[in-house]
Amino acid sequence: MLEKKNIIREEKAVLVGVVTKEQTDTQVQEYLDELAFLAETAGAVTVKRFVQKLQHPDSRTFVGKGKLEEIRQYVRDKDIRVVIFDDELSGAQINNIEKEIEVKTIDRSDLILDIFASRAKTAQARAQVELAQYQYILPRLRGMWKHLERLGGGIGTRGPGETEIETDRRIVRDKISLLKKRLAEIDKQALTQRKERGEFIRIALVGYTNVGKSTIMNLLSKREVFAENKLFATLDTTTSKVVFEHTPFLLSDTVGFIRKLPHHLVESFKSTLDEVREADILLHIVDISHPAYEEQIAVVNKTLQELNAIEKPTLTIFNKMDLYEEKTFDEWLEPQAKEQILEDLYERWQRETNGNAVFVSAIEKRNLDKLRQTILNKVRELYRIRFPYRSEYFY
Repeated sequence: MLEKKNIIREEKAVLVGVVTKEQTDTQVQEYLDELAFLAETAGAVTVKRFVQKLQHPDSRTFVGKGKLEEIRQYVRDKDIRVVIFDDELSGAQINNIEKEIEVKTIDRSDLILDIFASRAKTAQARAQVELAQYQYILPRLRGMWKHLERLGGGIGTRGPGETEIETDRRIVRDKISLLKKRLAEIDKQALTQRKERGEFIRIALVGYTNVGKSTIMNLLSKREVFAENKLFATLDTTTSKVVFEHTPFLLSDTVGFIRKLPHHLVESFKSTLDEVREADILLHIVDISHPAYEEQIAVVNKTLQELNAIEKPTLTIFNKMDLYEEKTFDEWLEPQAKEQILEDLYERWQRETNGNAVFVSAIEKRNLDKLRQTILNKVRELYRIRFPYRSEYFY
């Protein structure tokens, strides 16, 4: 595997974001909140944020010269070990920035890959992450090697540098080819396993990262799937056979989605996401307490569209209602006003989802009976259509 610039636990970091004409200040702060959570998940401590308004990012250093000098001064004074940019940087930009500030610089994609690398447990997940790492670094090799071209210039120095680049590119391309073959073999085995599951209705949990998918998986399947309050706690798909009132079905948990998810990461994990593409029903888990939950819904739907899974029958499960009420209601609010706010919320999303919405609190186990009954009704309806002779599953 490529040697990664792994973040050391408790490494002090600063975050950098740019407000362009397509974004508002509020949006960029929300993105940086998420970037800070990503950094924390990777083991870093965010001590400061730098934000600059630009018509478009600087092609050489992403931020302007003055802002870069401000960052350089701060990281030097405060002994900062890593600078994390919220947007994807080119190899040349990383090289130019590191030359100026003399501190390790990574972007959002590199940070996500770092987290994925630390979370990958199975051979499939490790191969998928490694493939994404190589695909990330391949177009950046030239930028990372630019310093060789400036060592005196001329034929005597440029030739070896170019040769080194081409050698590295060949090695990386060979590794990408090898990993794709390895994943193709794993995919064949996984396809065989999926075929052996027989005629069961299949349900896949989808959603933004850290919305409570694994917790809901545990509650529905009564098994212990790893769950914690960190981004990308689940990388490997977990499938369980579940039985509600003598009606069996297969339930799969999947990797969480996130805004600005690197395209090569989606590509690498497409085999894992086959569970989503081949599912009969999707359970779209939403963290209703998150201030940007509607944007998170849009991100998930966009990813489902990329996977050609947006038209599948979907039940939207609004989780963390306890936190939503805690954030929305104060102690002086009249009970009738609370009821009205909740009623308006329910009516709105029942309308938006064509009646396919359930509101729960997985932590408080609130409304889980209704959730189970709704899932059971959908599963039985599909069994009636697909396997009319399997009447034992209908009642």
